[in-house]
Amino acid sequence: MAAHYDVLIVGGGIAGLSLASELSGRCSVALVEAEQELAYHTSSRSARQLIPSYGPPVVQELTVRTLELLAARDAEATEAVLTPRSFMLVGSAEDVAAEASGHMQPITVDRALELCSALKPGTFEAAGLDIGSFGCNAPLLLERHRKRALAAGADIITGARVHSAQRVGSGWQVGAGAEGFEAAVVVNAAGAWADELAVLSGVEKLGLQPYRRTAAIAAVDHSLPAATPMVAAADNTFYFRPDGQDVLISPSETVPSGPEDARPHPGDVERLVEKLNAFTSLGITGVRRAWTGLRTEAADGVPVAGFDAEAAGFYWLAGQGGYGFQTSAALAEFAAGQILAGLGASGAAAPAPAAVDGPESRTAQALAATRWSIRR
Repeated sequence: MAAHYDVLIVGGGIAGLSLASELSGRCSVALVEAEQELAYHTSSRSARQLIPSYGPPVVQELTVRTLELLAARDAEATEAVLTPRSFMLVGSAEDVAAEASGHMQPITVDRALELCSALKPGTFEAAGLDIGSFGCNAPLLLERHRKRALAAGADIITGARVHSAQRVGSGWQVGAGAEGFEAAVVVNAAGAWADELAVLSGVEKLGLQPYRRTAAIAAVDHSLPAATPMVAAADNTFYFRPDGQDVLISPSETVPSGPEDARPHPGDVERLVEKLNAFTSLGITGVRRAWTGLRTEAADGVPVAGFDAEAAGFYWLAGQGGYGFQTSAALAEFAAGQILAGLGASGAAAPAPAAVDGPESRTAQALAATRWSIRR
């Protein structure tokens, strides 16, 4: 016999866990994850940096709200998710100007060299600094969401890949692993597999595209002070930041991929090491481990959050691109408001009161200015 819930969330990454944490206790929630562990794919392969100057305007708005929400929760916790860590762009004057935003201030080359002594003079001509950027303890944040959801009554089932989904009457019937579910709302938080889940559910796909992004932890001759900013090339060819005595590095590639358990391509990390050893005095001596995640995007680069206009009760929470963690709390807040309002309209659960002029309304306005209602 199928278990009944108000909301079934498909996907146990940062998007799905954030929403489960936000909804639980306000309606009945189940979350199913295809893998045997939560956050196995992209969410466990994050650069762990939240950058208000990174991404299109709507993403920047979502990032600011996410930082507000996470800081408020940190104030009540014994261990903080957020740690101040600036973000610095370096490169040609043209590239830095093109990539900088209102959250980033121009700084001199001399100041950039002071902030990151590993940069070699003469390798860049301009720089910008975002002092509102934060490092993110991603495992702690994921675990916080999991515990909060479970404590509020959510059910979380791993090793449960969705194999069937159909609209029946006023709700959905879903088969995942060996379990059956009935739900008024199905949330598609399946990341790189979001379009595949849509097709399986009889819903038109949106053309979401996964892209590869590789990173590695490298051993170095000269470790960076913990206060060193995360440094990125304005032409999107690399970034690096301190990671204890080591350094996290990435070639910042954006290569189309199918949905898969991605792995580094041969030569990608080796070429990056050669480049960084020429650009910096880090003295990279070896790679301790490397990984590749998938950043799934819509064609316009804006996160997809909203009910599908043609499939009642099917909610999209996907296409976050490389902004999954830095938009997660704001998107969960926004999505929970929409879902609870929809459930209230159908009598399944009462929506929570929403502030008309609060920060969450700014999030809604930012998304409404782009595309928060799917195919409307």
